[in-house]
Amino acid sequence: MYRSLLFVPGNRPDRFEKACESDADLVCIDLEDAVGPNDKDTARETVLDYLSGTDHKHVSLRINSADSPYYKDDVKALAKSGLELPYILVPKVDSVAVIKDLDKALPDKLGPFFALIESAKGLVNCEEIIAHKKVIYAFYGAIDYAGDVGCNPDWETHLYARSRLVAACAANDVLLFDTPYIDVRNLEGLEADTSRALGLGIFARGAIHPAQIGPIHKALAPTLEEIDHAKRVMQAFEAADGNVALLDGKLLEAPIVKAAQRVLSRA
Repeated sequence: MYRSLLFVPGNRPDRFEKACESDADLVCIDLEDAVGPNDKDTARETVLDYLSGTDHKHVSLRINSADSPYYKDDVKALAKSGLELPYILVPKVDSVAVIKDLDKALPDKLGPFFALIESAKGLVNCEEIIAHKKVIYAFYGAIDYAGDVGCNPDWETHLYARSRLVAACAANDVLLFDTPYIDVRNLEGLEADTSRALGLGIFARGAIHPAQIGPIHKALAPTLEEIDHAKRVMQAFEAADGNVALLDGKLLEAPIVKAAQRVLSRA
């Protein structure tokens, strides 16, 4: 199970290899927010050239949003690139039509889609977006969402949005990544915030600096006690051979077994 995705600016090729050699599970070279208008064309060429020559299999890119003037050029360049990628991160997805159109425009070997939900319209339509067959990852963009609806960045303010995305992703077997923690120097705050998201059912997170990867992984890792309990649950369940399973006198129902399997997969 992937736990982290590290963003690196598309106009900083000097950072690409460093990002790929970090402990991040996935790396995303950003052509959108991190690249200014005057650098879009050069960055696109540089990024596609890097991706065509790298041996790293966990790195891909974020294209520009469908409502931007750079989107068509991104899609056109990708379509004729001949690349095979692990994913494409699609920003500002506000309807399933964006995903459907992109799916038609790009060959399958360019990989599945990362749907970035970061607007009120995107959240309202998130179930339909996340249910599309090409979407196997989703990403909550809290900063853009706050700007769109006019709310503050406090955790409680974003509880509804996160919870709705958790439910939509769980229903469609899609891995949800939480928004990056923007204070790159506050690693303790990052770890605590990630633990809070984990409690809600979010098992992965974006990052904007390599130093954030360790705290993210630490916060998402199950404790030794959780791992031991999960192993005991699975042992009891398997020993029951389809019959009623008990552990310490308590009935092991399907949700408990599923939770144990998830703990072991995270371990």
